Amino acid sequence: MSSIDDYKVGMTVYGKITGIKPYGAFVRFDDGVSGLIHISEISNGFVRNIDSFVRVDEYVMTKVIDIDKEHRQLRLSFKALTQNTRRYTKRVKFLGMPENIKGFGTIRDKMPDWIKGNYD
Repeated sequence: MSSIDDYKVGMTVYGKITGIKPYGAFVRFDDGVSGLIHISEISNGFVRNIDSFVRVDEYVMTKVIDIDKEHRQLRLSFKALTQNTRRYTKRVKFLGMPENIKGFGTIRDKMPDWIKGNYD
């Protein structure tokens, strides 16, 4: 039988969902160690209902993000297993907009020309 000392932060672990509360999902491992996937660690997006992501008795893959050895509990994360898409969002320049525009006054001044089709 393993112990809490066998777990390390950053490990990917496979366990069974044993309970769901509004604040997170509880996971139990074969060696008796348990953990919590807090609602903030379920997804990068907004989570209204944890039941939309996991079910009791379902086996899930999670990542260990913290260890409480005193209480033999792991802090777990789903979103740490996936790439943070917000961090890698590429900024795209809008090609239809003239580059010499600065502020609302310039937009107001240039609007009649744009309507006529003069794009300089």
